[in-house]
Amino acid sequence: MSTNLITIASLRISEANQNHHLWNNNGTWFLHYTVYPTPFTKERIRRSLGTKDVKTAREHRDSFFNQLAKKSSAPVVPDRIAVA
Repeated sequence: MSTNLITIASLRISEANQNHHLWNNNGTWFLHYTVYPTPFTKERIRRSLGTKDVKTAREHRDSFFNQLAKKSSAPVVPDRIAVA
């Protein structure tokens, strides 16, 4: 018997924090987020955004999460809306 798994993107976004999911490491901005590969495990991911400019970092972050939403079975929602 084959089981199909459905992956749904879930984002928790603080409207008060423009830099949610961003981390500055010695001047270079990183995207950081948590994934849950199984119901019992989690993994923190940090990816360099390759920029020292916070505005560019925000654009890269938004693009990444928009692409993630398109690949998942979750509907694409406007930026700054919390998805549970």
